[in-house]
Amino acid sequence: MRRHLAPALTLGLCALAASTLPAHAGPRGNTEGYGTKAVYRPQQNPGTYERAPRGFTPVFTELVSRHGSRAATDGEDADLVLALSRKAESAGQLTTKGREFESRVRGLLAAMEKVGYGNLSGRGKQEMRQTADRMHQRLPSLFSRIAEDGEKIDVVTSGQDRAVASGSAFSDELSAVEPALKPLIGASRTDKDLLYFHKAAGGAAYRDYVENDQRLKDTLTAIREQPATLRAARTILRELLTDAFVDGLPDADAVDAAEAVYNLYAIAPAMSQESPDGAGWHLERYVPRAAASWFGYLGDAEDFYEKGPGFSDSDITYDMAQPLLDDLFAQVEARQDGTGDLGAELRFTHAEEIIPLAALMRLPGSTRAVAPDRPYTYKNNHWRGAAVAPLGANIQWDVFRKGDTYLVRMLYNEKETAFRAGCAPVAKGSKFYELGELEKCFGRA
Repeated sequence: MRRHLAPALTLGLCALAASTLPAHAGPRGNTEGYGTKAVYRPQQNPGTYERAPRGFTPVFTELVSRHGSRAATDGEDADLVLALSRKAESAGQLTTKGREFESRVRGLLAAMEKVGYGNLSGRGKQEMRQTADRMHQRLPSLFSRIAEDGEKIDVVTSGQDRAVASGSAFSDELSAVEPALKPLIGASRTDKDLLYFHKAAGGAAYRDYVENDQRLKDTLTAIREQPATLRAARTILRELLTDAFVDGLPDADAVDAAEAVYNLYAIAPAMSQESPDGAGWHLERYVPRAAASWFGYLGDAEDFYEKGPGFSDSDITYDMAQPLLDDLFAQVEARQDGTGDLGAELRFTHAEEIIPLAALMRLPGSTRAVAPDRPYTYKNNHWRGAAVAPLGANIQWDVFRKGDTYLVRMLYNEKETAFRAGCAPVAKGSKFYELGELEKCFGRA
């Protein structure tokens, strides 16, 4: 049943359906509606990186990475779709495309069961290895010096299997391309407070917000219950089932079924290497693009309010990321003052941590919250799950030194990225910042 909405919120939502999502909207290539299940792609050509100012050499690097591509966390969506297909088949109302889709879903389900629900897929391992390769290629002199000086490389994870496996794939690749690093890479350690904070003790207030905040519930309910959701649902189902069968489904059942189809569509690319020919499951052939984009928007809206910039009068969604930002600074500061003995700090975590950290740091796409009476849409906000936190998303700080001066360069999904407004680089247009300037800009000086 639709919840009662506050008057201001109701007014803000009146025009939402008409203004939210053109079929091919969404910047940075997010036209397919995959949200945070989008597979990883580096965002900059390696040949275009800015060179460090004259005389500066790399002395340290640190990474915060989401785990790589994975299987779905359970088989519920596949089970629902297969049960609906059986029902339609028994009534003679499963289309030819529906039979093809059912067959592919059975194969995908078997592949996910083999990999293990929630576990890193073959593509996920490859993503981690390739990201490690590119890090090494960007900083060859750093890793050579780490090996020569015997500095340590620390690997820390959330403790969840897919994060641990990501850390292993990444660090194993570094030691494969430069074997002298192998004895310097420490055993993976777990820090849930730092890298699984949404479930740790420090996330209690956040969990209360997600579970109990009435304004959040009302906003997400109103977004989801727009007429466009049912239209998109029936559009998806009519590709697989006869019109008569789809028309006979209660509205709620139609939405649930279509959402299950969408969820399988969204996770399939992450499981591409487990397909029969290794080329993918091609579920996009069965899901109309505009309808998939609508369900992608619904997922983005939930992530935006529950993990990202959220409401403009609240920082509850990203305040809990402060310890992780503090740790990024602490590692660089330890390098500067001589108390640190690490050559690299590698952290592996989840979207629930990357998204709040991006919002806290005001990274591109995460700079704008929304007023309570003007809900998040693709037209009024640039936030996109596929750009902010795709599978394998990462934030990297590279540290360069000349004498007593330390510079920091940030890469966001491997794209040189300016720090937030108010932080002054060493030169106009540069992506290098003095550490002292960043400390001042972020209130640490």
